[in-house]
Amino acid sequence: MKRRLQEIAEAVGARLVGDGSVKVSSVASVVSSGEGDLVFVEDERYLASALASSAAAVIAGEIASPASSLASGKPLLICSHPKLAFARAARFLRSDSGSKESEVRESALVRPSARLGARVMVEERAVISEEVEIGDGSKVGAGCVIGPSVKVGKDCEIYPNVTIYAGAILGDRVIVHAGAVLGSDGFGYVRDSASGRYEKFPQVGRLVIEDDVEIGANSTIDRGALDETRIGRGTKIDNLVHIGHNCRIGENVVIAAQAGLSGSIVIENNVVLGGQVGIGEHARIEEGVMVGGQGGILPNKVLRGKDGVFWGTPARPLREYLKQLAALAKLGKR
Repeated sequence: MKRRLQEIAEAVGARLVGDGSVKVSSVASVVSSGEGDLVFVEDERYLASALASSAAAVIAGEIASPASSLASGKPLLICSHPKLAFARAARFLRSDSGSKESEVRESALVRPSARLGARVMVEERAVISEEVEIGDGSKVGAGCVIGPSVKVGKDCEIYPNVTIYAGAILGDRVIVHAGAVLGSDGFGYVRDSASGRYEKFPQVGRLVIEDDVEIGANSTIDRGALDETRIGRGTKIDNLVHIGHNCRIGENVVIAAQAGLSGSIVIENNVVLGGQVGIGEHARIEEGVMVGGQGGILPNKVLRGKDGVFWGTPARPLREYLKQLAALAKLGKR
């Protein structure tokens, strides 16, 4: 929807230079921008091209001056972190503050005991089971299955073909991309040594996903075995990630694609896991640690050191890892 620049400036905390009544409807790159678009620049080298573009307005840092806006005739939104302001502006442009009624498509199945808030959208062929609660402004995409007693908070976006098992709890503003499976049984078995057979260990816990979490396409997160699996506020999970039962993921954690976490792992706040990282059961990654792509953490291992970077398999401090690579390279030349 279209928004006045004055509204956007107030929403993102930027200083407006120029005509605040100008309306924008979408965001774009400088190269692809057109009439009604909002763009951003962080580098002074690109400010001139942004001001000369077809965009309606530019978000820029303190590199921009009011004089440049007057010279180009293009309004500026000036702030200390243009890229962050741009992201917030994009979200603000997508928001709809209207009083649209809830809508359930005819082919969707919503059980009578389910409770839907205001402005909820349930798309084609979605199934909403018994005792489900869905908060105001949330959307359930086509072909989703929401199991019994699931609770979904406000302003959540559940994309098509997501499956959420019984009893899972999602906070507000959670985004779940297509094909994700939340709350499935963990991979837990007990071996009968007499017969050699494996018997399933009870998987009766729950999954809790806190506010502002985003979960990528085709990712899977298991429920707890007897207790709970918990994903902390603000955590971002890429596509094709697996998180096993009883894991506890802290706040503002970033997990890149194809990472795999075994059961009962603790990831503290502000950790970054690169692509294809593998972590063994009962490991602990302490606050602020970064693990590079394809890093391997052994079971029961603890990685500590705020802002420390670990790499390799088994994962070790980056400086040590690079020294070992250099030593191996020298051996290869002999």
